[in-house]
Amino acid sequence: MILIKGGKIKPITGAEIENGELLIGDDGKIAAIGKTVDAPADAKVIDAIVADVVKNNAPEYDFTAADGFGHQLWVIRDRKTNDRITEIFAGIPALYVADGHHRTAAAARVGQECRAKNPNHTGCEEYCYFLAVTFPAGQLRIIDYNRVVKDLNGLTPAELLEKLNESFVVEDKGTEEYRPAALHNFSMYLDGRWYSLTARPGTYDDNDPIGVLDVTVLSNLVLDRILDIKDLRTSKRIDFVGGIRGLGELKRRVDSGEMKAAFALYPVSMQQLINIADTGNIMPPKTTWFEPKLRSGVVIHSFDEK
Repeated sequence: MILIKGGKIKPITGAEIENGELLIGDDGKIAAIGKTVDAPADAKVIDAIVADVVKNNAPEYDFTAADGFGHQLWVIRDRKTNDRITEIFAGIPALYVADGHHRTAAAARVGQECRAKNPNHTGCEEYCYFLAVTFPAGQLRIIDYNRVVKDLNGLTPAELLEKLNESFVVEDKGTEEYRPAALHNFSMYLDGRWYSLTARPGTYDDNDPIGVLDVTVLSNLVLDRILDIKDLRTSKRIDFVGGIRGLGELKRRVDSGEMKAAFALYPVSMQQLINIADTGNIMPPKTTWFEPKLRSGVVIHSFDEK
């Protein structure tokens, strides 16, 4: 808990501390939560340690989950190796929470509640710790997080295109899937056709760590200004589709009649994520989709004192 409050673990969303009821069971065990990604640092030594362990040892677990993704887990039992890894991590300036913010906050709350109930608290109890998995920044992939909307706010497709032209360079790409090519370039699927939308200079602020994000640009110029979707967290007129599902999922949901239009965004960069955390800002909702994702429950942390 001290590390979170001391600023060595930096969040990118404004997760509120929860009561932890979804994390802690009657058996006093807490499931593995979220992911953290380390700050840019020389991780070559850890990479070498991991490579050696993987090469020379059989995994503790090796299975393919129902979704088709394979998972392998190695356990390092050598004390000297673990001490060396601990030493290296002590020199890393910060860890960045890339996913699992609410679970991290819930774990912190559970620790606080357990401390309040323990008159003999020392700071070394198991409830002072929670599970996380770290990835070097270069080994974590940020995938786009896209939007689909249920209506055009009373506009026809032609009227929407006309309004979009005020803030974007609009190009008709036909019926073949079009993926955003760069920052501030968007893909839109509307009425059976794909469009390229490139934000015009002056409509965004590249000097603002939040204003530079394409989720901000799309929200300000399209969702809010044109479609009158004000709050992405509560609006029932919008839904979100992880980029892992591909552009075909956007097309399917529009062609089915469930949605009227879809917008694909260029993925947030790792440096943008770090800049937001370092400046004390928080990511807008539904900004990032991270891969790989580990299966919950493969590793658990028991609060039982042994």
